Amino acid sequence: MGKRWLVPAMLVMLLALFQAQLWMGRGSIPNVQGMERRLQAQRAANQQRQAANDRLAADVKDLQEGLQTVEEKARSELGMVKPNEIFVQFTD
Repeated sequence: MGKRWLVPAMLVMLLALFQAQLWMGRGSIPNVQGMERRLQAQRAANQQRQAANDRLAADVKDLQEGLQTVEEKARSELGMVKPNEIFVQFTD
């Protein structure tokens, strides 16, 4: 009669061990959810960086293909004026 409780007690202990691993272990539900949130944030950051890279690649392609883009950038960013041109700036 003393050994009848041994098997159910061992099963309860195993169940408790598995539950502890499920809720507090390395592959626990809260841990996995946290990793999924970090993964989503990283994917969003990667998309933003990819969009910035695509814009820069388009700028490089434009600069390599023609002088019109180079001239436009020189005029807007460096204030380039061609010979015999007059620079006029309007202010409010």
